[in-house]
Amino acid sequence: MDRTVIAYVIYLAVSIGLTVWVARTLSRNGRVFLADVLHGNEKLADAVNHLLVVGFYLVNLGFVALYLSDDGTIADTRGIFEALSAKLGVVLLVLGVMHLGNVYVLSRIRRRGVMEREQLPPVPPQGWTAPAAGA
Repeated sequence: MDRTVIAYVIYLAVSIGLTVWVARTLSRNGRVFLADVLHGNEKLADAVNHLLVVGFYLVNLGFVALYLSDDGTIADTRGIFEALSAKLGVVLLVLGVMHLGNVYVLSRIRRRGVMEREQLPPVPPQGWTAPAAGA
């Protein structure tokens, strides 16, 4: 088998494995965070979590597929490792940037929700006072 094909197979296996692992980890651990962002609405948190995971898979696996091709041929075993390290490094960077982007957006949403909750009075009004006659 050609060394380039071996590099492609290893690249796809590792990239897909990393994408699945990161998506499952983010889904499992992000559910609690989403429930807090969405004010305890568990069903909505699960739905948003699922949509984020699907989007994560689509973007990352699409990137992995587009980044698969290589112009050069791999001449030796060292070339396999060099090609894999470059490709997998870029895939890991893309996964990290996507994760940080998601966390940033969700923390902004959470911060806005916390500010809205703090603007409400701690106790409901207990009565009404008529305006003064001289005012």
